[in-house]
Amino acid sequence: MHVSITPEVIFHIGGMPITNTLITAVAASLILILIGHFAAKKLREVPKALSVQNIFEMIIEALLGMIDGVTNDRKLSYKFFPLIATIFIFILASNWLGLLPGMGSIGFFETVMDDHGSHQVFSPILRSANSDLNATLSLAIISVMATQIFGITILGFMKYGKKFINFSSPIKFFVGLLEIVSETAKMVSFSFRLFGNVFAGEVLLVVIMTLAPFIAPLPFFGLELFVGLIQALVFAMLTLVFLKTAVTAH
Repeated sequence: MHVSITPEVIFHIGGMPITNTLITAVAASLILILIGHFAAKKLREVPKALSVQNIFEMIIEALLGMIDGVTNDRKLSYKFFPLIATIFIFILASNWLGLLPGMGSIGFFETVMDDHGSHQVFSPILRSANSDLNATLSLAIISVMATQIFGITILGFMKYGKKFINFSSPIKFFVGLLEIVSETAKMVSFSFRLFGNVFAGEVLLVVIMTLAPFIAPLPFFGLELFVGLIQALVFAMLTLVFLKTAVTAH
């Protein structure tokens, strides 16, 4: 059994390495784009009970209600909704896509040289996108940068900047420095929290399937479905809370 903390490179395009986690992330994006395309292809004022449009409208209403619970302002919720909904749905799709049959089990063996000589290492073609720290760090950077952009857009550059650089008193100056450190720490905590939970779940499933490959993994697959949902919700909700804090003047 071999578990790699780094994603495996499958092939190169113009010198750029294409990893198995990147392939999964692109696949998740394409699946969501196609679902969205077909859901919006024939819109009706009153959709059918079991139509894709109706299911999407229920999801949108649930997410919008969740955002309203934090902002208490429908106009502000509309501004935050595209980012929060995208983060939540993409992370959820990536997490659940990593649980499909073939993920981590279909691949090829390659010869690797190390201090102990040459040996065969299995490289899966597909792997959960969020088991790659590069993917979770990218999402964390997007989240934190979006927070700054919304804060500057709604409060103004000078007013928002005083949260970080304020010479009116020594205490406010020190608090501003702490805010700068806090914004940097958010990226670290965001990325490692999501990466750690997804990667740990991946390792757990590999170990269980190696020891008892038939019945034993089923409860753990159910657990990982729940964990995938919770992690997507936590990432989206924390981003939402930080956005609300950023656009609050006091």
